[in-house]
Amino acid sequence: MSHDYENYEEPLAGGASMEFSEKSIRMAFIKKVMLILMAQLTVTFGIIAVFTLVEEVRVFTRETPGLFWGALVLSIVCLIALSCCGSLRRKHPLNMIFLGIFTICEGFVLGCASASFTKDEILMAVGICVTVTFALTLFAFQTKIDFTMMGGFLFVGLIVLMLFGFLAIFFHDRITNIVYSSLGALLFSFYLVFDIQMMIGGNHKYSISPEEYVFAALNIYLDVINLFTYILSIIGNVRR
Repeated sequence: MSHDYENYEEPLAGGASMEFSEKSIRMAFIKKVMLILMAQLTVTFGIIAVFTLVEEVRVFTRETPGLFWGALVLSIVCLIALSCCGSLRRKHPLNMIFLGIFTICEGFVLGCASASFTKDEILMAVGICVTVTFALTLFAFQTKIDFTMMGGFLFVGLIVLMLFGFLAIFFHDRITNIVYSSLGALLFSFYLVFDIQMMIGGNHKYSISPEEYVFAALNIYLDVINLFTYILSIIGNVRR
């Protein structure tokens, strides 16, 4: 990670001025990421609320499955573009346009998926997800444990979860679904702490560049959405 310090004052003894500049850049980066993330989550859960509360929307989407599949494909395309094309996600305003399209499509997909759950189940899942996310965010900011070094372990856990999900297709029962969803919620709780610490930087071994504010927001957004999905699945399976 490199920055142009020509516009900053000369560093004092011990590099105090440069350190202050780095902290200022990092704080501005964190604020930008959190604002983008809040906007994404507001749009997503707003769309889910429309699907949950407006019966006409729920019926229309059931009768028009092409809208769901179109939104799913478009969200995957935007996700791949933002994840794989570094020049795209760093080019404003194109990066925000792709991120906005992805967020709307993802909200539509989740809204359709949430249609099979009751209002109480969705509200309970949202409440638990918000509480867990807030607690893990505070933990990530306060803890001295460096989760940024655990990327390899988390990736292995993701592969194992995917294999478990594939096997669960053939052993489809309530207990298996609860175990799978619980492991998924646990894994993405770790991923949430990992991505938040990558955003924070500072004393952590690894950090994400301030230029990658869209990528940072996208990662944390996906963590929260996956966490919400698995919590909703747990609640749905337990109550039924």
